[in-house]
Amino acid sequence: MTRLSTLVSSICIAYASANRGFASTNSWGIVSSIPRGGDASYSSACEDAKSSIVEKASKEIGDLRTKIIVEGETVENFGEAADAICNSAIQAFASAVPEASDVSSSATYDKKLADLEAALDAPLQVLYLRQLAILREKALETYRSASRVSETSDYESMLQSDSQFTTGAEEATRSGSDWDYSSDRSSLQSIMNDIASTRKKLMDVQMKSSEKQSTAMSFLQQQQQMIQQLQMQLYGQSSPWNVGMAYRIPDTNFNLQGSYQQGRANLQLSCVPDEYAPMLGGNGFSNGVGPGNLGLSLNV
Repeated sequence: MTRLSTLVSSICIAYASANRGFASTNSWGIVSSIPRGGDASYSSACEDAKSSIVEKASKEIGDLRTKIIVEGETVENFGEAADAICNSAIQAFASAVPEASDVSSSATYDKKLADLEAALDAPLQVLYLRQLAILREKALETYRSASRVSETSDYESMLQSDSQFTTGAEEATRSGSDWDYSSDRSSLQSIMNDIASTRKKLMDVQMKSSEKQSTAMSFLQQQQQMIQQLQMQLYGQSSPWNVGMAYRIPDTNFNLQGSYQQGRANLQLSCVPDEYAPMLGGNGFSNGVGPGNLGLSLNV
């Protein structure tokens, strides 16, 4: 009878041990009941849960990577999306791994939880930096467009672009993280200052060139007025009539030119062969005074 009781007790203990060896899984596919086989088994179970959660979260991070890296577009409220991925992973880890039973297991739990968040934060931060670069380029394009097509000053355009970048960067930043966009903002401001400085130098050069041209034109006008005054002193009041006339002497190569301008007459005789005379007959246009060999101009 004693042997029978001992045998039944052994069978019950073996059955209970077998039941503790089986584990159920949650919605993340992670073991939710972990055998208490010491610190090593607890650490291994935490690592398995962490790996499974990271693998599933990587799919969501991959969708964000396609949008930002491949397509070159920004993700609206990226910070909230990153927080949602990390918080869901932490909750899944907490539900999958039972509470630590001692100090050593508690330290293991905290370490694996920190490793899990770091494993998710690193690729998300890479996407965050890339999104900041896209936001910076869009802010620069806004600054160039505003300063080129509108009458606003460079300072107002800078404020508008800086506000646009800051709003987008704050939406992309995880709350409570060490993510920071101050360096990208400083880079944006530095680039805008360089563009404004270059544009100002160009405008200064153009203004100086215009001033030089204006000074030269003013000097020439003064010289022309002085010449006209000297002419009036030498020749008196000049006539407003300007007359010019040219006449070719018939059957000759001599061309007579005369002009009257500002009260002065000028007469010039030149020898200019008529190259088209053979094409126009024996006398050509030299036979008398006609519209072909008489030129007259009058300017008032």
